[in-house]
Amino acid sequence: MARPKGNAPAREKVEHVHLTKSGLARQHIQELILSGAVREGQHITAREVCEAVGISETPVREAIRGLAAEGWLELNAHHGVVVATLRAEHIAEIHALRGALAALAVELGAASYTAETFAALDRNIAESERAVAAHDTGAYARLNREFHLLMCDTPHTPWTMRLTSSLTAQTSAQRRGFDAIPHRLRASLAEHRAILATLRQGDTRRAASLLVEHERKAGAALIAALSDQRRAAE
Repeated sequence: MARPKGNAPAREKVEHVHLTKSGLARQHIQELILSGAVREGQHITAREVCEAVGISETPVREAIRGLAAEGWLELNAHHGVVVATLRAEHIAEIHALRGALAALAVELGAASYTAETFAALDRNIAESERAVAAHDTGAYARLNREFHLLMCDTPHTPWTMRLTSSLTAQTSAQRRGFDAIPHRLRASLAEHRAILATLRQGDTRRAASLLVEHERKAGAALIAALSDQRRAAE
């Protein structure tokens, strides 16, 4: 697909793909998880997916195996297929990887940022400010994902963008992120502002360092919040 002039905002990039039967099953399962219809530790059966999507079990099982390999689901010989549970060490690893990818994105791609790129980032910050003021964690989570994808949306970083999208999905799939740490909204926005200001100055090394620290703080806050929740539930 041809790239528009400059860097189109991540939200405007749409790919029209014909989904296979396995792809339809995969999409259905992901929507169940992302919507919160099924949560971590809850079962997903091939039969239910077959009935919902209207296909046979073979492509459904293929979709389940693929999602399990990516960390969305867990396959257990005794308990069947369940939505995966992220442990603290997994959250720390995911955020470390996200930080490393974000740093790589600006180091490889920042030189190709255009006026349109910075305008899109400015709009993102403005919308994020409104989301924070309204304490809208859902809107801010979406804008947070967009902020990071915008920085990966360059001709030099297509694989970085794909990997970043996949890793972001790992915490979204668990209904994690800002739903669990609403108190971090303002700090996260302040960090985004600092990253953008540094990019405008052309200091990609400093921006990369700020992104790594930004993800580390997000992961640590999420781990602490989930630990508190689990202790309260015991």
